[in-house]
Order: sequence, then structure tokens, then C-alpha cells
Amino acid sequence: MANTSVQFDLKHSVHDIAPEHWQRLNPSGYPFLDHRFLAALEDNECIGGDSGWHPYYLIRRDQQAILPCFVKEHSYGEYVFDWSWAEAYQRHGLEYYPKLLWAAPFTPATGPRLLMAVTPEANDWHNALDVLMQRTSEHNFSGWHGNFLSTPECELLQSQFGQHAHTTPARRVGCQFHWFNRQYRDFDHYLEHFTSRKRKSVRKERSKLANAHITLERFTGDDITHDDLTFFYQCYQLTYMKRRSSGYLNLAFFQQLRQTMSEQMLLVVARHNDEPLAAALYFFDQTTLYGRYWGCMEELDGLHFEACYYQGIEFCIEHGLQRFDPGTQGEHKISRGFEPVITHSLHWLAQPEFQHAVHDFVQREQQQVLQYQQQAAERLPFREQAFDQTTVEQNAEETPKT
Repeated sequence: MANTSVQFDLKHSVHDIAPEHWQRLNPSGYPFLDHRFLAALEDNECIGGDSGWHPYYLIRRDQQAILPCFVKEHSYGEYVFDWSWAEAYQRHGLEYYPKLLWAAPFTPATGPRLLMAVTPEANDWHNALDVLMQRTSEHNFSGWHGNFLSTPECELLQSQFGQHAHTTPARRVGCQFHWFNRQYRDFDHYLEHFTSRKRKSVRKERSKLANAHITLERFTGDDITHDDLTFFYQCYQLTYMKRRSSGYLNLAFFQQLRQTMSEQMLLVVARHNDEPLAAALYFFDQTTLYGRYWGCMEELDGLHFEACYYQGIEFCIEHGLQRFDPGTQGEHKISRGFEPVITHSLHWLAQPEFQHAVHDFVQREQQQVLQYQQQAAERLPFREQAFDQTTVEQNAEETPKT
């Protein structure tokens, strides 16, 4: 790629960029690259210091674009797993870390990766790629990785390269389950689109909790209290303790967000006889609800589905949000109407031999993922005649070009 005349300056802290300027370049309100979200991560040492996440924000000198990047010393908290690539480097006596990551920290959610006040054009992507390649070379990073990019972003980025396997970043796909709002009036109207058996199953699941005197409340903005968020954090850590690990984020981080961006937070609290039992924390922007964190003091049948899925669906319907992205994994989402969608990441390694190997690997993996997506779609609960084909066609467009 030819060097661009557009220059980028490096900032090692989000606080080195004026909040109002950063926010202007994030017009969609995507929460995980919001200035306030990144500031809370920094201020409470979730990134920076000894975390292995080092802010590496590239801001165009004309102040019209930002590339939010991080120098990584490990691969934790990325949700696009490249541990085997790191191990291969090690076996060959090469250093995989540090690497340059172009993504939102600790967030497996697709969103904008080139922050601009207007829709980026091909030349904007060309400039962004130039600076990524230049910085990778200058600082001897093993490569750069762009995680959870949109389909148009991936295609624009790849179009800036030739077809040679070394010079073109490898596109890797994954599969998540998202919910789409087809102008449902309420939850019952949504369930009318299910087959009779699936509809009865969901209603039975929800009534079980009501019969057990479990109540759930949704809070946003100033209605999210310090105590409720503290309780949520206890539940959040319990979820990790069950896996014999600990959460990436600390209580101070969440409490700072409560003070700075609570208008984009949704907290669901479940109670049994007025005693808090479980909690789930979501974020949202102009179009999308993002389910992110959950935990409970006691496991009850159906409680996770209610707090993390049904409450989110009701919130989307009430507030006219178009999509609900509940996070990674979970085939149990299919029977509740979450549709399989393809996610995308791009990977470029400076070592030609390894870049060729990664290209071959992602091509083989892609066929398996697309087959899995098709099989998952066949298990959706919708009545055939009630299922709007809009999303089916949209998801087909998400299929990467080989």
C-alpha cells in the first residue's frame, strides 16, 4: 500500500482527547467506544498499567477520525481466540506479543471501528490501514487484528489490498445469536409468531418464575442506585467464581459508569420476596441493546433466560430498538427467537509464512461456521408463514466472500 499524506498522532490516554471531540466522532452512541466507557476503564486500571491492555489511540491530525487501538501483551478479553497462533509463534522462537488490537476492550459486540462524524469512504479506510501497517512495522508488533467489524467495514478494508495472501488481511468469521425487532407491539405479539409448541414453552417458563414469587424490575438512568449496582457486581463476580476465575472489571468501573453514562445503561434486578436474587446489566445506543453481564445468588430454572433475554426483548419493543445483541455463545437462544448472524474480524501478521497459514485456517474454519449458521437457522421457533424474510436475506448478505 502506498503511504498516505494524511497524518495520525498517537495518544496513550483517552483523556488526551477532548470528550466533546471524541463523542462527535461517535454519532451512533456505540457505548463500548464511548469516551466515558474508555475513561472508566482507564481510571479504574482495567486497562493500562499492568493489565496488558495499553491504549494506543490514533487520531487524524485534522481531527476528523480516530482509530481506537490497544497494544496487547496477551489475548485475554478479546473473544476472537488466537491462542493457538501465539503458541505456534512460540514454538518457532518468535514473539507474538506485543500485537496491535483494533477493537473495543472486553466486548464481543460488532460496532464502528473507524470513528468519524460521517460515514467513512474508501479513502478513509485506505488512510486507516496505512497507519496500522506503518505502526505495526515501526514498533515491531507481530501484526494487527480488527475484531468485530461490520460486513461493509471488512469488505472496504479488504478492497484496499491486492489478492496476495500475505498482503491481504485474513477475514475470520464467527456466529452469534441476535434478536431483531419486526415492529412487535408487545411480548405477546412477538410470541404470536412462534409455533404453538414453542410459544407454550416460553409462557410456561415465564409463569414458573411468577408462581415462585420472583419479580423483575428494569432500571435506567438515575433510577440505577449505588446499592443495586453493588449487588449486581456481587452477582457478576459469582458468575466468574463458578468458572474458577475473576471478572476483568472492578466495582469502581461500574460505579463510575453509573455516574457518567447511566442513560445508556439498563439494569435488571430479580427479587424473591423483596430480597435481591439476580441481576443483569445491559448497554444500549440509538438502535441496539447489548446484553453484557449477569449473575445470580441462587440458580433457579428459567431465571437466566428471563433476566438476560426476555427482559431485554421487552425493553427493545418498548423503546423501539431494532436489534438485541446478547453477547457470545448460547444455542439456548435459538428456541427463544435469537437468529444466527455472522461476525467478522480481520487479521494481518507480519511474518509471511504465518499469514499464509492463518489464511488457510480461516478459510477452512469459515465453511464450518457457515454450515453451523444454516443448521441453527433451521431450529428457530417461528411459524414459517409468520417469519419475515428480511433478516434471512440480511444474514445471507453477511456471508463473507471467499
